[in-house]
Order: sequence, then C-alpha cells, then structure tokens
Amino acid sequence: MMMKTAITDLFGIEKPIIQGGLAYLAYAELAAAVSNAGGLGQVTALSLPSPEALRDEINKTKTRTNKPFGVNFAIGMHGSGYEDFVRVAVEENVPVISITGGNPAPVMALLKGAKCKIIILTAGVRQAQKAEELGAHAVIVVGQEGGGHLGREDLGTMVLTPRVVDCVSIPVIASGGIGDGRGYAAALALGAQGIEMGTRFINTVECVHAASSYKEQIVAANESDTVVIKRSIGGPARVLHNDYADEIIEIEEKTPTYDALREHISGEANKRLIYEGREDGIGFAGQIVGLIDDIPTVADLLQRMTREKDAIFQKFSEK
Repeated sequence: MMMKTAITDLFGIEKPIIQGGLAYLAYAELAAAVSNAGGLGQVTALSLPSPEALRDEINKTKTRTNKPFGVNFAIGMHGSGYEDFVRVAVEENVPVISITGGNPAPVMALLKGAKCKIIILTAGVRQAQKAEELGAHAVIVVGQEGGGHLGREDLGTMVLTPRVVDCVSIPVIASGGIGDGRGYAAALALGAQGIEMGTRFINTVECVHAASSYKEQIVAANESDTVVIKRSIGGPARVLHNDYADEIIEIEEKTPTYDALREHISGEANKRLIYEGREDGIGFAGQIVGLIDDIPTVADLLQRMTREKDAIFQKFSEK
C-alpha cells in the first residue's frame, strides 16, 4: 500500500516520516539515509561550529542523496547568532527548513522570499495557530512522551494531535511516543499527515555519531526510564534517567535558575553521554525507549514500520 498524504506531496517524499533535528547527532550520514529510504532527513544546524561548517554538511548530504532533505534550526536558548546559518541554508537551496524551540518569528523573517518549505515545531494549539499565521507550510506537534524539548503543559500526543488538526488548516505532523508501525498508524488515524521521530532514529546504524553505549542504554531502558529536567526554568526536556539527571533535578528543587543549571545542562554535558558514554552527562530520549530493542539500518526500520502500518489498515479494512 502506497502512502500518499499532504506531507508527501508538500515535501516530494515517498513516506510521511520525518527525522528530528537531534542536536550533535543529525548530520549528513543520518539525514541522507532517511531521505534515501523515502522519508525526510534533516541536518542539525546550530550544533555546528560555524555557518561554513553548515554549508559543508549540506553539501556532504547532497553527495549522499538526490532526495529532498531539511535543515533544522533548534533556536532554543540562541536568542541571536543564527542569522548567518539561516542565510547559508537559503543560499544552498535546502528544500525544507524546520524551526524548533523559541520564537520562530525572527527566523521566519529571514526566510521571507525563500523557496523552501517551512515546518515549525509546536506543543499546543495556540502555538500551532501562530505558526500558521507566520506562514509555516506545516507544523509538528510534540506530545509530552517525546524526548528532548517538550511543551510546558504535559499534553500527550494522543489528545494534542487531533486538537491541533482541528484548529489549523495546514498539515500536521505528529511527534512524541512514536517508533513503530503501530504509532505510525495511530498518528494517521488521529488526523496527522505524517510523523516525526527522534529517539527511534538515534538507534539506527547510520546515526554514526551516537556512542554505542548511548544506543545500548536506549535498548536496555523501559518506558519508565526517562525523566524531565529543566522544568523549573520553563524549558522541559526528557532525558534518560541516571544519577546526573537526578543531580539536575535536585539543583532545580533548591535553586531553580538557569545560572545554577548552566553547566549541568550545557551542550558539553550532552556530548559527554552521547559521544563518550560517560555517566556525568545527559542523553535526550523519549518514552518510546520502552519499545526500542534493536539498532536497524534506517532503510530496514522504515520498511518495517510501513509493513506494520499497512497491515493494521488492511486488517481493519477487511472488517
């Protein structure tokens, strides 16, 4: 069964499956593999050291795939300083740009007149409506089950997805707690035109920058082995549960300020775990870890998910 949705039409892809930005991990190897498998791969922009490094990564991706791919701008704490990165993505004619975290309006202003398609990550109805007003071509809606940065209202994907679908006219992409064909089918049944996955793509062969120990922790974890940090400073993020995450939560309870947390939640703390496997670091992961028990190639993963999704729809079409 071929899957044709507003998202496949919008981005010119075969499968409405999008790879999340994945700070420090989403580079050419993974992005190209996802695009070659029929989805939409993405390169993370602001984990790179300079705009020219982003240009190099985009061109590296182009040598590995002739399919559409995107560049993700996780603006988060980056109040500024990303302008030249955005200009590089536009100059290189990247087909899709996604904006996650923070206020997307300044980035949208930089993209005015660009030919790319734009996705904005949201975690609530009002954010999705604002994204549409700003000119986004599609929105990703992330439920609290997801890994990395989440919304502040603890809204689950099952409720949030149809709420947003009912409140915007642009295509909706569901994210959070999706990692197999069952979640894929469920998202489509809720009205989403596609899905985004982050944690599931970490545990693939082509996510070459992730330490094997990080992937092994994801395989070993169950659905209760993640915790939310940074809630006290208004930027909740879900990570694997370890002693270091507990230290962060303890600091939040005693001194809930960004300055008190700065070193514990830095990019360096993230890289210590995801690159080196060290326990004195943080590794983003969603509750979907409870359903991840292998490290397939991207192509095998997407084929498997498609078969599972098709079998579910076929089963109910025969009733």
